[in-house]
Amino acid sequence: MSDLRKVNIDGQEIEVDGAMTLIQACEQAGVEVPRFCYHERLSIAGNCRMCLVEVVGGPPKPAASCAMQVRDLRPGPEGQPPEVKTNSPMVKKAREGVMEFLLINHPLDCPICDQGGECDLQDQAMAYGVSGSRFKEAKRAVDDLDLGPLVGTAMTRCISCTRCVRFTTEVAGITQMGQTGRGEDAEITSYLNQTLNSNLQGNIIDLCPVGALTSKPYAFTARPWELTKTESIDVMDALGSNVRVDTKGREVMRFLPRNHDGVNEEWISDKTRFVWDGLRRQRLDKPYVRENGKLRPASWPEALTKVAEALKEAEKPAGIVGDLAPVEAAFALKQLIEGQGGVVECRTDGAKLPAGNRGAYAGTAAIEDIDTAERILLIGTNPRDEAPVLNARIRKAWAHGTEVALVGPAADLTYAYHHMGDDRAALQKVVDMGGDVEIKGKASLVIVGQGALLEADGAAVLAAAQTIAANTESGLLILHSAASRVGAMDVDATNEGGMEAVSAADVIYNLGADEVEIGEGAFVIYQGSHGDRGAHRADVILPGTAYTEENGLFVNTEGRPQLAMRAGFAPGEAKENWAILRALSAEMGATLPFDSLAQLRTALIEAVPHLAQIDHVIENEVQPLDAGPLGQATFRNVIRDFYLTNPIARASQLMAELSAQAQSRNTGKIAAE
Repeated sequence: MSDLRKVNIDGQEIEVDGAMTLIQACEQAGVEVPRFCYHERLSIAGNCRMCLVEVVGGPPKPAASCAMQVRDLRPGPEGQPPEVKTNSPMVKKAREGVMEFLLINHPLDCPICDQGGECDLQDQAMAYGVSGSRFKEAKRAVDDLDLGPLVGTAMTRCISCTRCVRFTTEVAGITQMGQTGRGEDAEITSYLNQTLNSNLQGNIIDLCPVGALTSKPYAFTARPWELTKTESIDVMDALGSNVRVDTKGREVMRFLPRNHDGVNEEWISDKTRFVWDGLRRQRLDKPYVRENGKLRPASWPEALTKVAEALKEAEKPAGIVGDLAPVEAAFALKQLIEGQGGVVECRTDGAKLPAGNRGAYAGTAAIEDIDTAERILLIGTNPRDEAPVLNARIRKAWAHGTEVALVGPAADLTYAYHHMGDDRAALQKVVDMGGDVEIKGKASLVIVGQGALLEADGAAVLAAAQTIAANTESGLLILHSAASRVGAMDVDATNEGGMEAVSAADVIYNLGADEVEIGEGAFVIYQGSHGDRGAHRADVILPGTAYTEENGLFVNTEGRPQLAMRAGFAPGEAKENWAILRALSAEMGATLPFDSLAQLRTALIEAVPHLAQIDHVIENEVQPLDAGPLGQATFRNVIRDFYLTNPIARASQLMAELSAQAQSRNTGKIAAE
């Protein structure tokens, strides 16, 4: 029940929820209040004092607007709404004083500081500070921390806002950072000089309002005003995090998160943020043809002619859709291969996802439902590795009282959960509980990972999850690990025989699938961006674009279509994925019915109308699966190495370093160490 209160802010009367803080009420009124420590997704610290405002009729001193609620204000003498001033002489003087204190020990590093140009301290010193300082004492200095290969530190610049400490403790769920000492000796440090052990740690770079925490890989490479900024979508996992791609010339310099409350809030995983160096290395920039067992560079006409001949002569052609392919490319490949009487398949890992049953492969719940769920059941998944940002959301719900249970391998998920067991018998036990009256009346959620669907009885596991969801009136969320999977399922890039039908083919068109072993005998065409496993097995290589180099549609794990926008151009002679397939169809004399991306999207939306609903979670009907009994297998998680899950990540030197670091951390130390 909301408790609406009227409040007068700088002469403007507005009505807000009484539980709101003054800083939030000011934002609703369109009044800017400076802040360093306050962040809407973190707990309130109230320690920077930059957000001071004057409460008329209150104590004769400024109040911290981030820590005072609207309901705590007293009305005026005649009962008029309480009045708050954000630009009175008292407030101006207080802010100048606070800024002077903050700058006592802050070094004059701006020309060599990576935060320059996007630094809150710079901006607010200009807007709210004074031109000089009265302090002539020597500045204090602090030792820098080693937080690992991602976050660079210059702790003398730190203003002790504690945002990094609150983020790592509350959102990432690790306890390595804290503040020690008091007064002049206070400093942010890491426990026993440990490096950070989290795949969300890069977010503290964005949170730091000064240059104390910066990006190590990006350091000294560009200034913000040199960069071209493009709003796009991430494909490192199936969450579809909203990102901003910053490019300088043809090079991607960094990825930053964009705010989207329904998907990633404003966090991204470290793989998403730092994988950009993989976009530059091991790239395919020209076509190749295998001759006498060796690949040699070829021209586009030669390569396309060779592919066209192979497909026309093929008895049973097949196409496989890789994990990073946009929906348009999957749709074009399906039309091309099925036009030749062949089969296509996107479930390259063998997941038992039912074609045509969207309620079973995309689920019936939205990611946002995690926030309001009172019970969450995880089946065969480790969300900390499969979707770190989604895991942080579950942790937030858990911190607010949500009960979490897990059927699957035990792991450190950063929050407490009831471990029900790790085999099919444990899942059957949950099914047998039936409609528990306690759970039925509560908002609850069942989240199924891909690891649960890989065995022979994967369909039965999915059917069991549907039964649990139906019995408890829960939403069902299928947590995919491949960004392209839901979109490819939407265009029905599947066949009844699955990957077995593909392995029986004599010509295989591989659209960027690098996690698949293709046996001897078949003629393989590989279309992709990196020289990974798929390219090594190929007889012809057609260089395609990466996700930052073409406009593409991706459907995330909850079934929300989103657009990835082109931020740069592909190297060398590489072409857009859909355009290669269109050119090939013309070479084969079976021209696909579109000449531009716009025409392709028109055909795509005619075939699959819901893909036109960009950024909407489409409601799916529940169609119960008719599957056999559960087997005996133990659940296993789908991701073995978080940092090396796709060809772009495997091309990245930084991801290799992080992977090695994670492995050494997980191996037990021997006595001499």
